[in-house]
Amino acid sequence: MFTRATILAISFGSMLIGCGVSQTETQETIDNLMQAGFPADDIMVVDGDVYVGRDGLVSVEASREMLQPVDTTKEQYRTTNLVGSNIRRICISPSSGFTGAFSTGIDLAIENYNQLGLQFTLVRGSSGCDATIRAVIKRGLVGGSSGFPSGGKPYTRINIGDGIAPYGTDVIEHVITHEIGHTVGLRHSDYFNRSISCGGAASNEGDGGVGAIHISGTPTGATVGGSVMNSCFRSSESGEWTSSDRTALQTVY
Repeated sequence: MFTRATILAISFGSMLIGCGVSQTETQETIDNLMQAGFPADDIMVVDGDVYVGRDGLVSVEASREMLQPVDTTKEQYRTTNLVGSNIRRICISPSSGFTGAFSTGIDLAIENYNQLGLQFTLVRGSSGCDATIRAVIKRGLVGGSSGFPSGGKPYTRINIGDGIAPYGTDVIEHVITHEIGHTVGLRHSDYFNRSISCGGAASNEGDGGVGAIHISGTPTGATVGGSVMNSCFRSSESGEWTSSDRTALQTVY
């Protein structure tokens, strides 16, 4: 997970433009579909007309309507492997670098999970654990990294970059919550088009060998700020779950 500001914006779709309607409208339609969450490889242009799913013609007006706010939750996906039902107590064991805002951030992230009433409880420390996740400060990293469950247990480590310190406690909480999310099996909510939260050219993480299974009860699109599990974070993040995040975790666990 990285900050949106670190991604270079690159124009997308110029090679798809055909004839029949203005390039401006064609490009706007493509851009709107991408923002609405359609994967790049699902969009096709023939004679200037834009299609999704190979046979669904989308006008520029229809694409604009897709971006209108609606009263619904957002997206969420999970890996094939999850944390087993026998794992009840997961210890988060921070390194010595977790002081000040980083110490507060890890406590707030743990609280985020425990407020949901999931099958497992997170605790800070290393006592009485069914599984342990080590939290490490990585120098020079602006963001974080981690991995996905294996053998019924969460991934064993999260790396949190010291480069997020200037963003404050809420962003630190957000990044730690995000990385713990991966360890228990949550994919990026915009894995199919990272440009939704990161900007720049469209990119699809794909299955990645771990699965990208839509979680029941959450829509399949993605929006900026729509999930803690978006690929990239903003400086304005609150560190709190969105409604789709809560639905996803409570459905899976």
